[in-house]
Amino acid sequence: MSLISSKEELFKAMKEKYAVAAFNIHNLETLKAVMQAASEEKSPIILQTTPGTLKHAGVKYIVAIAENAASEYGIPTILHLDHCDNIETIFKCIDLGYTSVMVDGSKLSFEQNVDMVKKVVDYAHKKGVQVEAEIGKVGGTEDDVMVSEYEASLTDPDDAVEFVKRTGIDSLAIAIGTAHGMYKGKPKIDFERLRVIRGLVDIPLVLHGASDVPDEMIRKAVSYGINKINIATDLKNAFGKALKEFFKDNPDEYDPRKYFMPAIDAAKQVAKSKIKLAGCNNKV
Repeated sequence: MSLISSKEELFKAMKEKYAVAAFNIHNLETLKAVMQAASEEKSPIILQTTPGTLKHAGVKYIVAIAENAASEYGIPTILHLDHCDNIETIFKCIDLGYTSVMVDGSKLSFEQNVDMVKKVVDYAHKKGVQVEAEIGKVGGTEDDVMVSEYEASLTDPDDAVEFVKRTGIDSLAIAIGTAHGMYKGKPKIDFERLRVIRGLVDIPLVLHGASDVPDEMIRKAVSYGINKINIATDLKNAFGKALKEFFKDNPDEYDPRKYFMPAIDAAKQVAKSKIKLAGCNNKV
C-alpha cells in the first residue's frame, strides 16, 4: 500500500463520529513505534513531522521510511507536514511525496492567512494532497515556536465559516483551549464553541495540543465533532523516559539496537492508547 491523502480517512471519521490519531515522529524509531501500534490496533495512521524534524532528518529520508512503512504494514498511512508557515517548504514536501500538509498562517491577519492558505490549496489539490489550516491560535510550544497565553486566541465560529469557504481547505484546526506541550494545570476546553463550529462547518475538525489532556476530555471532544487529534509531547516523553531508565540500569551499554528497543515499546504503548481514545481502532 502506498501513502494516501488524509481526506478520505478524515471524512470517513467525520461521518462515523470518531477521530484519526496523528503522531509527530522524528526518526525511524518513533515511526516504527506508531506504525506497530496502528497495525496492531487495525487503525489508519497519520505520521506528522514539523519543519524542525525536516531540518533534523531531511525530507527525502522521512518520505522514504514512511513509504516503506506504508508498504510493509499495509494500513492506510498518511504523511503530513505539521505547522509550517513557509510556502517553499510546503511545496517541496508536496513535490517529494507528502500526502497532507498544514499551512500555518495563524500569526497573520485574517486576510493574509486566507491568501497564503489559498495559494497552498491551489498547488496541493492539483497533486491530490489535502490541506489543513488553522484559524485562531493554539498556545504553548511547538518546536522552537512559542505562543503565550496572551497571544493565544480561540476560534471565532463566524470566522471559521468564512475561512473554510474562501480557502477551500480540506480540514480545519481550531483553537478551543488546548495547548502544545505539557499543561501547568487542567486544560479548559470550550466544548460549547466546538459544538457551534461543528454545526456550521462541513469539513473535518482538528484538535492540536492533545497531549496531556485528560482522557475524558478527548472523548468528549471527539463526541462533539473532532476528527483528528495531534499527539507529540506524550510520545516524546515516553520515548525519552524509557531511554533514561535503560541507561540508569545499563550504564555501560552502547548498542543502539538494544537501548532503542524499550523506547520504541514505550512509545508504542502510548500510541495504542491514543488510537483507542480517538476511536480509530478497528477502522481498517
